[in-house]
Amino acid sequence: MRILYGVQGTGNGHITRARVMLPALKAAGCDVDFVFSGRPENAYFDMAMFGDYRAFKGFSFYSKEGAVNWLKTVTAARPLSFINDVRQLNVKDYDLVLTDFEPVSAWAAKLRGVPSIGLAHQYALCHAIPGTEKSPLLSQALKSFAPAQHYIGVHWAHYHAPIVPPLIAMDHEQETREDDFILVYLPFEDTTQVITWLQQIPEQRFILYRQGKDTTQEKNILVKPLSREHFPKDLAACAGVICNTGFGLCSEAMVLGKKIYTKALSKQVEQFSNGKILEDLNRAVVFIDFAIAPLQQWLKQPNPPRAVFPPVAEELAAWIVEQNHNDTQGLINRLWAKAAHVAV
Repeated sequence: MRILYGVQGTGNGHITRARVMLPALKAAGCDVDFVFSGRPENAYFDMAMFGDYRAFKGFSFYSKEGAVNWLKTVTAARPLSFINDVRQLNVKDYDLVLTDFEPVSAWAAKLRGVPSIGLAHQYALCHAIPGTEKSPLLSQALKSFAPAQHYIGVHWAHYHAPIVPPLIAMDHEQETREDDFILVYLPFEDTTQVITWLQQIPEQRFILYRQGKDTTQEKNILVKPLSREHFPKDLAACAGVICNTGFGLCSEAMVLGKKIYTKALSKQVEQFSNGKILEDLNRAVVFIDFAIAPLQQWLKQPNPPRAVFPPVAEELAAWIVEQNHNDTQGLINRLWAKAAHVAV
C-alpha cells in the first residue's frame, strides 16, 4: 500500500506522531512518502527518518507574547501560493493520503478523489469535548482546513467519539526519576519575561528550553537550545513541567507521571480546550499570568500517578491497511480498553 503522509509542521506534536506512525506503517507493509508544511524548510531538524520528503509553505499560526497574532496569520497566508502547491502535488500515484492536519496533501486528495484519512489531535475537537462549547463552527473550520474522507481524533479521553489515545514515543514503562529541577518550555512566550519570573524563586532550579544555539546560566535557570537528544532526558528526570498547553508535551508528561503547570496560548481554542480537559482529569494546573504565589503553591504539589496509554500506532496501521475505514468502533474499543489512570 502506497501512502502519502502529510504532516503539519507548525507544532512538534504533529511530527512526533509521524515519527511514531512511520515504523508501524512500514511493519504493516506500507510504502510511505512525506509532505510537510507550516514552517520554513530550513526550520525542520532531525528529519533523516522521513527520507526524501517535500516541504511546502502551507499555513501557519503566528503568535506574540502568548497570544495568536491573527493579523499576521492572515496576511502571511498567501492563498495563491497554496493553490499552486495543491495543484502541483502528485497524489494520484498513491492508494491513500494520510493527513495530520496538513492542508496541501489533504486538499490535493479531495480534489483528485484519492482516498484520505485525517489523523490528528485537531480532529478530536470536531466532537463535543470540554472547552469547545463556545465555538459552534469549530468542526466545520477544522475539516475545511485539512479535509479528509474519514477522521480519527487523538486525545486523552474518547468522549464516545472516533478518538484514539495519544501517539507518543514515551510510555509508562520508561525509566524516570525526580531530580531537583523543573523543566520549562514556553515557546509562545517572551523568554526574557519568563526568565525574570522564574528568577523570583532563587531557591528553585529550572532548565528552560528555547530556540537558539547557546547554553547559558541565568542565575537559577539553565537555558538550553531545543534538542531532540537532551530534551527527553531532562523531561524524564525533572520534578515537574511548566509549558504551554500543546497536546504532545502534556501527553509525554502524563505518561512519565510529571505534574504540569500550563499556560494556554491566548485566542487559541485548541489549547484552551486542552487546559480544560487537563483540569478535569486532575492532570495540570492552568495559569494565565506570571504570578509568583500560584507557582510556589504548585511547586509544593506531589507528582501524579503515571498515565497508561496503549501502543496505538500498531493498531492504527493494521486498521489503515485493512481499508474498512467506515468501521472505527472496534479500533476505539480495543485501544481504550488498554488505557488506565485517565477518565473516559
